Amino acid sequence: MTADDSAALDPDAAVSVRDLRKHYGSVTGLDGVSFDIARGETFSLLGPNGAGKSTTIEILEGYRDRTGGNAQVLGLDPHRGGVDWKARLGIVLQSSGEPGNVTVREQLTHFAGFYPHPRDIDEVIAAVRLTEKAKTRIKNLSGGQRRRVDVALGFVGRPEMLFLDEPTTGFDPEARHEFWELIRRLKREGTTILLTTHYLDEAAQLSDRVAVIARGRLVDIGAVDEIGGADARIPIVRWRDANGEQHEERTEHPAAVVAALVASAGEPRDLEVIRPSLEDIYLGLVRDADAQVAA
Repeated sequence: MTADDSAALDPDAAVSVRDLRKHYGSVTGLDGVSFDIARGETFSLLGPNGAGKSTTIEILEGYRDRTGGNAQVLGLDPHRGGVDWKARLGIVLQSSGEPGNVTVREQLTHFAGFYPHPRDIDEVIAAVRLTEKAKTRIKNLSGGQRRRVDVALGFVGRPEMLFLDEPTTGFDPEARHEFWELIRRLKREGTTILLTTHYLDEAAQLSDRVAVIARGRLVDIGAVDEIGGADARIPIVRWRDANGEQHEERTEHPAAVVAALVASAGEPRDLEVIRPSLEDIYLGLVRDADAQVAA
């Protein structure tokens, strides 16, 4: 894409990417990725390790140069975004690398000073369930508690655009569900959110749309209940016959198949009806992408 093609970017989108490419020597990290994220949307970028998710996010945050293509975040090219532009972003990296020699409150107060209209510190600490640890040095927190500090630092500045790169790593199930409520609250306030996660239930719970990246290419994009197409959502009836052999049938009428099986031979062994989840569909898309490369 040339500079003249920049009109193809969506000026109304919070994020607009066209033909994004990144090469590391002879290795291709991103190969022609294009997508838009509407303002106020929660958008999940899914893919296996090494697929290009973190590279994409780092380019959009302005921390990594791209080899080619065009990108725009909150109306500006991330490569040229200055301090004022960065103050409109919230970023939660996979690992913060913070030394942790200050308390939770001190760290948040310090970061809040970088933004023109930060959130109330006590409100932020309470939102990530760290009120009792507010005066504790970060180095003395558990791994999950440190991760909550990372999340708090990401939204203390009241960002228009929030990048969340594997935000709930190390969270217990209760903390994850509380984090989901926090993200829903930020969405209600109008925050645009770009999320990467290996928890497919998390993506299904929080996202308006998802995109799947595999081997540096965007292989599918759409609403959570549409990704993969209608065929990918057809239920599967699985059972074992009298000899123990497993059978399965993909059908839009699973009840009819089960009724026919029961009528012909009684209830089969290990009978189950499987309705594909987002995880099932995601894994199928990644397998198809790997198969295309192998071919």
